[in-house]
Amino acid sequence: MKVLVTGASGFVGTQLCRRLVDRGDEVTGVDHAPRPNPSLPTQVHYISADTTQPGPWQQAVADQDVIVNLAGASIFRRWTAKSKELIYNSRILTTRNVVDAIPQGSGLTLLSTSAVGYYGSQGDASLTEDAPPGTGFLASVCADWEAAAFQARAKGARVVCTRFGIVLGKTGGALGQMIPAFKRFVGGPLGDGRQWFSWIHMEDLLGAMVFVMENKEVEGPVNFCAPNPVRNETLAHVLGRLLHRPSFLKTPAFALKLALGEFGSVLLEGQRVFPAVLLRHGYRFRYPEIEAALAEVLGVPAPKAASRV
Repeated sequence: MKVLVTGASGFVGTQLCRRLVDRGDEVTGVDHAPRPNPSLPTQVHYISADTTQPGPWQQAVADQDVIVNLAGASIFRRWTAKSKELIYNSRILTTRNVVDAIPQGSGLTLLSTSAVGYYGSQGDASLTEDAPPGTGFLASVCADWEAAAFQARAKGARVVCTRFGIVLGKTGGALGQMIPAFKRFVGGPLGDGRQWFSWIHMEDLLGAMVFVMENKEVEGPVNFCAPNPVRNETLAHVLGRLLHRPSFLKTPAFALKLALGEFGSVLLEGQRVFPAVLLRHGYRFRYPEIEAALAEVLGVPAPKAASRV
């Protein structure tokens, strides 16, 4: 297949491009960096462009079988008015420009990223793809992001909005920020630790991406998260045990809010999300349990028994 990936130099983008090249796909990567990430395979045709702006990069869209839209500024920062504008525009404007470049009647597949933040804070409710959207900034970003992507249906495209949980991988993401704290003996739950943590191992995210590309009957919103979400305190306990570090030092809620503002509140809420669509269509997770997933990322022996709260 011919696949174009926006956000190709990012945490997920570099790994996805590598997986696609290994499969024999013809891959075009688009990102704002002037030069490709050194981790990108040399076989990737790289285009440097600001995807929030229309431009020559859009010419590459028409010639693809699949578009994977991963572009978006990191949310892991203090949410000021300026950073919220960047978070919003990097996603919605890029998606609109991708859709504008899709030819009428092309029949291509658009896999456009979203996030489990779509559901907002709904407590202990079990959330599958048919659950209603939540409220708040992140939920509204996700809703607008998906609405922009679904406009491609009018051009004959198959559209899948992949709602990512927290991605667990070796090269960055949430663990890249958590592990150093544990190694300094200051890791632990956020707030009371009772908020749900919906996650997915990078290997399953990549596997699910390919699975959805190849299964044409899959469309609409799809939760990209493991079938066993855990509470934040369980995550901290397992991570501490695997790193042989204590995990009881809680970060007070007020400290998170003081440091990160509105984003701090989001970290204290969480969502309990399940991948109903993937499971219904027969996707089999390699890492359905948090212990084995974290052990693989950390490169340590997997525990013999599961431990969930």
